Amino acid sequence: MKDLTRPNEFLRDLFMAAVARADPMLCVPAHLPPKPDGRVFVLGAGKASARMAEALEATWGPCDGFVITRYGYGRPCQGIEIVEASHPVPDRSGVNATRRLLEIAGGLGVDDTVVMLVSGGGSALLCAPADGITLADKQALSAAMLASGMPIGDINSIRKEVSAVKGGRLAAAIYPAKLYALLISDVPGDDPSDIASGPTVGYAGDAARAVATLARWGVTPPDAIAAFLAAGGSPMVADDPRLAGVQNVIIAAPSQSLAAAADIATAAGVEVRLLGDAIEGEAREVAEAHAALALEIAAQRLDHPVLLLSGGECTVTRRGDGVGGPNAEFVLAAVVALKGHPKIYLIACDTDGVDGAAEVAGAIGDPSTLALSDAMQVSAAAALRDNDAHGFFGAIGAQVVTGPTMTNVNDFRAILVLP
Repeated sequence: MKDLTRPNEFLRDLFMAAVARADPMLCVPAHLPPKPDGRVFVLGAGKASARMAEALEATWGPCDGFVITRYGYGRPCQGIEIVEASHPVPDRSGVNATRRLLEIAGGLGVDDTVVMLVSGGGSALLCAPADGITLADKQALSAAMLASGMPIGDINSIRKEVSAVKGGRLAAAIYPAKLYALLISDVPGDDPSDIASGPTVGYAGDAARAVATLARWGVTPPDAIAAFLAAGGSPMVADDPRLAGVQNVIIAAPSQSLAAAADIATAAGVEVRLLGDAIEGEAREVAEAHAALALEIAAQRLDHPVLLLSGGECTVTRRGDGVGGPNAEFVLAAVVALKGHPKIYLIACDTDGVDGAAEVAGAIGDPSTLALSDAMQVSAAAALRDNDAHGFFGAIGAQVVTGPTMTNVNDFRAILVLP
């Protein structure tokens, strides 16, 4: 049973349990069929893909393959080659690696089998700009969308429109080989077409909708992308016959990780209230709503602790020049709203260990946070205005730093209300 006398440690333990539940070493072997006869190739992309490849070879033995993961997320494999590239904004290494992956795919035949390992982060790591679009164009578009507050579903739908690999195009390139895809979900709703922008899932493109979405979020695309979309883009047919035999299997999802944390909390005598595993929205607005609920529970003077548990993917509309991802900003906004309430503790972290573009998973807030920051002359309100949540929590020593977790099932948020 976990010790509730140390609430911050308790919350960290819940987060790490959620991460552990999504470890590819646990979920990949459970979903692998017997190794097929004939030639087998392992391809993949995403922040968890190298660990997935390691887990696959632990079950099947050495395999031929090529996997693209984020810098720092590589793992030792026996036969599968691991290449690292940039995330969340793509780079030249990602372009070169994707070109190599497509060359492998193009050389496969009807008697071959491909196991595709897909996880969050694959959208940036699989970078093959459509004709007439450059890497610089894709980089500018990605950076602008990420700073706009645009939901991940909209971001990924636009990425598909300007890619030669997303929206099922990779699966079409792999045809006629048989394709079995294992996916770790990091998207609200667990739609396979949104995970890594759906390289193995058909997509009915809509360039006009992409143009309207960019305008709605105030994003001005580079001229080449604007011209490409205005000309209708190059839509993928959702029911392309080359994708008919593809098997897409989700092997880990946010709901499972939240359940693992909930089980630990329940065993410790905590009442768990699950707010949802697919919550989206502006991080500070979601934080204010969750803080209000926590304050309402605290006012009821219950005789037992209550845990508000949620997942999903919040966003940050970049207003200032600070460094702070959606999880740290969630905690900062909640701390400001809670005003040092003596019975409320919280944590918010990304399960991949990277909150936004910082090498920090997230942060912890507790009744002493505001008093400590005031004593150190670090303004919570100013940090929130400047989107500098990571700077704030770094200054007071309340960051959660895990390093690469080798998995990715999106955000983890927990608010503990003590009796």
